[in-house]
Amino acid sequence: MTTSANDFRSPNPVIKTAAKGMSILRPIFQAEAELQANALDIFRKIDRAGLAENILENKTKDEVLIYTYGLSPFSKEALEMLDASGYEYRNIELGAEWFLLGGEASATRVLLSRELQVRSTSLPKIFIGGECIGGCAELASLVENNELDEVVQQSRSKR
Repeated sequence: MTTSANDFRSPNPVIKTAAKGMSILRPIFQAEAELQANALDIFRKIDRAGLAENILENKTKDEVLIYTYGLSPFSKEALEMLDASGYEYRNIELGAEWFLLGGEASATRVLLSRELQVRSTSLPKIFIGGECIGGCAELASLVENNELDEVVQQSRSKR
């Protein structure tokens, strides 16, 4: 599907600014995510290798894939931008919010953080053509700069 710049929904400026600002808290969120995943692993052994395989399969199977939290305003904003883009995508909701995640979802969150050099544990995590583009702020930039079509088209040419 080809869309024009006018077809895209402009990102909410407040959510976009807040999403960019979350990077300040990244070290705290990284430590918390690791602690949460390891603590929950004590009660039920988590197959992290199996979860990593699942992530790999998901990100290569779907042209556009997004991992979200159900209550997250950043996830909601990203989903609304994807809806407005007209591209088909698959949403995998890990849970309502980070502090409500179980063992597998917590471990998945940590594994997803390794998809980016900055190792951000926040969601959403958005994949286009198997590559993680980042989260809400990065998607908002693609939309605002009229680059989302180009990224999707490039991913199609690689498949």
